[in-house]
Amino acid sequence: MTGVLEHRREYLRLMRQITLDKGFFTVTDLHTAAKIPRSTAQDWVNRLLSEGCVLLREEKRGRNAARYAAISAIPSSTCRRIFTTVDGDNVEIYHDCMSGACAAFCGYHHALAGGVLSHVQRDGTLLRECARVGYVDVPVGLMPLPAVGVIGVKRSGESVIQKIRCIGGPAYSLSDMMARAEGVIRVDTSQKGHIVQGDVWTQAMVHVTIGIDDTDSKEGGATFALALALLSQVARIKGVLPISHHVVMLNQDVFVKTAGNSASFIEVAVIPDLLDNLADKVLRFVADESLSHEWGVAIRTGIGVPEKLREYGRLVREQVITRTVAEAIAERFGISLSGGNGVIGALGAVALAGLPHEVLLDPAREIG
Repeated sequence: MTGVLEHRREYLRLMRQITLDKGFFTVTDLHTAAKIPRSTAQDWVNRLLSEGCVLLREEKRGRNAARYAAISAIPSSTCRRIFTTVDGDNVEIYHDCMSGACAAFCGYHHALAGGVLSHVQRDGTLLRECARVGYVDVPVGLMPLPAVGVIGVKRSGESVIQKIRCIGGPAYSLSDMMARAEGVIRVDTSQKGHIVQGDVWTQAMVHVTIGIDDTDSKEGGATFALALALLSQVARIKGVLPISHHVVMLNQDVFVKTAGNSASFIEVAVIPDLLDNLADKVLRFVADESLSHEWGVAIRTGIGVPEKLREYGRLVREQVITRTVAEAIAERFGISLSGGNGVIGALGAVALAGLPHEVLLDPAREIG
């Protein structure tokens, strides 16, 4: 029995190593590396396959041998997605994690470090950080020092490079996990003592906010549900990454409303070349799914909300706004409006983007 266990350990080690080197292994690879008969190699692969230690990546096709992978060698990461949107020197960094606890950890330490980050916000498993292009040296280490900090952000062609300095668990994440996250082009790391520093490369994307209103009717429907479905729909487009969905309460005294007079907005990150395609799909989807002929859509690109645009958001919660006023504001800020009178509320939703949920949902709350 001891000999069998030793063989099992050795053959599984070889399978893992070959998987790490090539991404897969074949029976011939094991036969050659272990210097055992091919039939013996096949028997061990079948045995470990049945035990769940190995999985079949590709079945045998013609002369192409079956490909396997040792499960423990398959790349895994708690980082689902890391991507960035850019507006001039302003950059927003998004890190979607598998764990809310991990996102909270990184958010806490990133905020403690400061560096080039001006604002850090966590919504569930999504960490959202505002930065400007530049470099700020930040010490990291054991408590009370931050364990990780973003010390630099720069542009390189169509890419954004985050320079991260860290120690301990974050160092493992930087060197072993982040490169596997969706949206990451590559990660370059170096180590000095216990400190790991690395450049995380992502594509420079465009931040798009899409406001929607008046898609329901007295017979049914709900704008929030249509907006959520829209977010799911556009996220299927390669080159479009979903960020968030929000509900906004508007003026409760407007007499032409179905119920509580709420609008919605969604946020996505988009490869610049896809902006026109995205707008077409958004309008087609809303037009097809809306139960009202007065549906309205407002589409804005850019990071942050200018104060004069924010003022429109205040007004739409306090007054009855005409479409003429909405169109004038939209033209001033380069916002595209489409549809019926729902554009008034849709623009209001865009103008209120970036505020906390408790402000968005309470029209009586003062907007800071």
